[in-house]
Amino acid sequence: MKKTLYLLALCAATALTATAHAQSVAFTFDDGPQLAETPLLSAQQRNQSLLDALAAHKVSAALFVTCGFGADKPAGYALAQAWGRAGHALGNHTMTHPDLESPAVTLVQYQQEITDCDRITATLPGYQKWFRFTFLREGKTPEKLQGMRTFLQQTGYRNGYVSLDTSDWRLDEKLNEVLRANPQADLAPIRQAYLSHLRQRADAYRDLSRQMVGRDIPQVLLLHHNLINALWLKDAIQQFKDMGWTIITPAAALADPVYQQPPEQQRGGQSLLRSIARSKGQSKFPGWERLVDDGDFEIDALKAQGL
Repeated sequence: MKKTLYLLALCAATALTATAHAQSVAFTFDDGPQLAETPLLSAQQRNQSLLDALAAHKVSAALFVTCGFGADKPAGYALAQAWGRAGHALGNHTMTHPDLESPAVTLVQYQQEITDCDRITATLPGYQKWFRFTFLREGKTPEKLQGMRTFLQQTGYRNGYVSLDTSDWRLDEKLNEVLRANPQADLAPIRQAYLSHLRQRADAYRDLSRQMVGRDIPQVLLLHHNLINALWLKDAIQQFKDMGWTIITPAAALADPVYQQPPEQQRGGQSLLRSIARSKGQSKFPGWERLVDDGDFEIDALKAQGL
């Protein structure tokens, strides 16, 4: 009897430990709301499709608003409002999406982009003082890198880090290209490429987390407010669930200690995990090529299928 109770207690403790360390992920989206035209769906339909997919899976996400893409206009502002009213967080992703690492973009100009966008996002339900760098580039000069860290601290913003970076935007470009050439095209191969890409990146960044941090961190996933996610986000969320991943809020993920301190290095940016790797002198590690190929692997496979 005692042995049976001991085994039951051991099993319960093991299950509790497994649950405590289960891989988790938070869903975040950049560059929305988009008012630009796409095949198949209007801007309103794309926005609603994303919100419907999140609601169907009871996922609380974050939208990092690029205000000049639509939120600075009544129609786009209404789309952003819908995210906040649905319980999602809204962060800042600049007005016009400039590249901080471009010599043509000054530190002052970049900071003004954030300030201008803040005037809009601050009026939205769900507003958070989270800022995500455009292109995940934090500045390749000491002046820009440290200047932005000081600016965010002084203005009360926190860095909306990404750990699980994807190239969904590249597959979205391919999707739009195919549909413009043939509105009746079979989209099944693109859907499969999209889902396979997300799974490959998820597995790779989980492995990198174990190598660089020594544990499974809550991953912050980067996707975009675009057509490919409007079509298949519901499937993507289900795939993460089928993989055994737990979906948490962005706030819960960003509360993890790994997101509290910037990596000590000359150049920040890209996935936080890759940033940590560079800080440790490991810019190249097993599988690094697939994390920097911008979806080339999947695009080449689609081309081989005639798409």
